Amino acid sequence: MKFGANTFIWSDHFGHELIPLLDRLKEAGFDGMELPLIDPELARDVEVRRALERAGLEATFCSVLPNGLSAVSDDAEIRKKTREHTAVCVRTVAEMGGKIMAGPLYAPVGYLPGRRRTPDEWKHAIEYFQELGSVLDGSGVTLAIEPLNRYETYFLNTATDAARLCREIAHPKIGVLFDTYHANIEEKDIAAAILATAPYLRHFHSCENDRGIPGTGHIEWAAVFSALRQAGYDDWLTIESFGFSLGALSAAASIWRDLAPTAETIAFEGLRFLRSQVSSFSSSAAG
Repeated sequence: MKFGANTFIWSDHFGHELIPLLDRLKEAGFDGMELPLIDPELARDVEVRRALERAGLEATFCSVLPNGLSAVSDDAEIRKKTREHTAVCVRTVAEMGGKIMAGPLYAPVGYLPGRRRTPDEWKHAIEYFQELGSVLDGSGVTLAIEPLNRYETYFLNTATDAARLCREIAHPKIGVLFDTYHANIEEKDIAAAILATAPYLRHFHSCENDRGIPGTGHIEWAAVFSALRQAGYDDWLTIESFGFSLGALSAAASIWRDLAPTAETIAFEGLRFLRSQVSSFSSSAAG
């Protein structure tokens, strides 16, 4: 397994003021940093890439669609603009040395039309992601599509639906991002949900039920790691949480209180917990 920390624990963007943090993450045992990619111009930063390389850390990227864009819109021109935007983001990930871009890449977070998704929207999503295939092949980047809870999107809420979407897209560089926070709300059985995504599981957000320190809430971590082992998943375990004073980002994530004594506690104590779980399950598998 590889262990990552999301920038949002500290800030709504990865500015140069966070570069000194990278050595501490490496020393603590992290393998990478997850960077936000909303505006490709802001994300394309040669100094940040060099700093990551000096620290010996990999970069993964999380992304959402800006308001006004949508992969499932009935308006073909909006879908075209969205595809062009996402293609630029994919190329930016490659320029920054990344290999994965993850997130709810079908509609803006918080867009809730007050109805269920339609068959046409599902069809639009399949066509949209299929049309990105050549860009992904050319860049070496994988997209991991994230189902969100019902309060953040209407389009994709469950692991089963995410797996179905990827099956119908049928491209090897398009899979699922599984997030235990969202699954805690939407799934009846998190372990079964993980196994449902097994053929398509490409990225994993290891988040507590309150987005606080992994291991301090009621996520059934033993079941989670057992399912990951059964699924044959051996890639990123990234801690995604949100700091306490991130303005619009904190509001968007509905963070109204401190989730831990300090933001860094979420990362460093969370890492120790996740490592202990991986070690425990590795030992039991060897036995």
